[in-house]
Amino acid sequence: MKRFFFFLLFFSTLLTVSGQDIFVNLNSSADEQLPILSPDRRTIYFTRTNFEGNTGGISDPGDIWYSVMDESGGWSTPKNARELNNIGFNAVLGFSVDNRLIYLHNHYNRDNSSASTQGISRAVSRGDGWSRPENISIPYFLNRSRQQSGYISPDGKVMVLSIQGYNTNGVEDLYVCFNEGSKWSEPVNLGKVINSSAQEFTPFLSSDKKTLYYSSNGKGGKGSSDVFMSTRLDESWKNWSDPVPVNAVNSQGRELGYREYDDFALFSSTINSDGYSDIKYYSSREDDKIEPVEVDTPLVVSEPVLTDKQAIFGTIKNANDKTPVPAASLNVQWENESTPVNVESGGVYSYNYLSPGTYRIQINAAGFISASETVEITEGTTGPVEKNILLQPVEVGTTVQLHNVLFAQSKPDILPESFPELDMVVDFLRANPSIKIRLEGHTDNRGVPKHNLRLSRARVESVEEYLVNKGISSRRISGKGYGGTKPIADNSNEETRKLNRRVEFTIVKD
Repeated sequence: MKRFFFFLLFFSTLLTVSGQDIFVNLNSSADEQLPILSPDRRTIYFTRTNFEGNTGGISDPGDIWYSVMDESGGWSTPKNARELNNIGFNAVLGFSVDNRLIYLHNHYNRDNSSASTQGISRAVSRGDGWSRPENISIPYFLNRSRQQSGYISPDGKVMVLSIQGYNTNGVEDLYVCFNEGSKWSEPVNLGKVINSSAQEFTPFLSSDKKTLYYSSNGKGGKGSSDVFMSTRLDESWKNWSDPVPVNAVNSQGRELGYREYDDFALFSSTINSDGYSDIKYYSSREDDKIEPVEVDTPLVVSEPVLTDKQAIFGTIKNANDKTPVPAASLNVQWENESTPVNVESGGVYSYNYLSPGTYRIQINAAGFISASETVEITEGTTGPVEKNILLQPVEVGTTVQLHNVLFAQSKPDILPESFPELDMVVDFLRANPSIKIRLEGHTDNRGVPKHNLRLSRARVESVEEYLVNKGISSRRISGKGYGGTKPIADNSNEETRKLNRRVEFTIVKD
């Protein structure tokens, strides 16, 4: 590493001409940012901002584009990654080490509109493309900035984000989150050694997760924003060495998105461009060629084949890693029907409905918590309806939202339509007699906080009473109401506010 940086420092004056030709096909008159290679190094992804070829046209803040390496080591003309884009800001956060999962910034709606919720997303490789992105919620996540950048380790356990959060020192700050099995921890600010009163963005961690690279416009340097590096001094993620500039790649322009790959690096810079960022490459080698590497063959997720327009279909997946649940372990059944639904390879199910109405599906699988989902078929439905389902593995710490447990308005009284899902909780506890759970009740933030707290506690007590009356020992159940103190979605509009009105349980002992 020392030799690499000595070389970079020695030839830093050549940076403006080195590394441009290798990506001559990628850079346009628009702004190219956040370059990242796929794990096999055969595809480069990047974000192109305010470009006429974006999903939302020239007003679109950023779409993901990609280019593929040809047999000679050159790069193809970039294409828009349509399945990964909407009219919001889209960028690649990282990949799983086997190239099976791609992690994305921000949330996605079913259509191409910008999502009202916040967090990150991920999609699964289908061999010749990616599945529809699925949203991942992060507790207490807030980003007041229009853009978001970050890095996720290939093992999927550590994520560093640039966001304007709750306790930001200035504008965008760097935060860290940890994968705690079935969910991510809330973002923790990396502290004032790393963050300034200005902007810190596009973080990257070394393979050992101890060296942090990032850009800042608040710590001096050569230009409008420079790349800095700092070493983590302990396991708290708050004690860091004083950041030092990576002068080899810094210029009088704006440098962003620095990522290291063995003995070369990718980043973007406005130096010697048309005023917008161009993708740059720098290496200590004599050539400027990127060599591909071997990775495990990615999982290809099968698509359901539908022959009937009156069909409900979807894929049943593990909520943790988004892999399909094996068909052999699944029992899928519609309420009030005795014949199980056929499930094909890849966890794909389909069902032909007869008429409009409310259809409730029940899913059981060994090693997973049973789930119940509803599908509304209206008179105006004209084609197949997709309902993808996530199953939570049976693990200590797993939290399950009871989506179909409903209460009377402002009361703790359980509505009858809640009974099927509560009965599934009863069946789960009976099938796993060593498991204990903690019930948690939540409301939105409207009304008097003290009243919300009392209401959430009373609703938890109602659910506990129901389970006990069904024969579950009260010693296996604890509970707490939180009122509106733990939102998982924005409280500013009704569509997202209703997500905060929920009852959930967490496995606390197995």
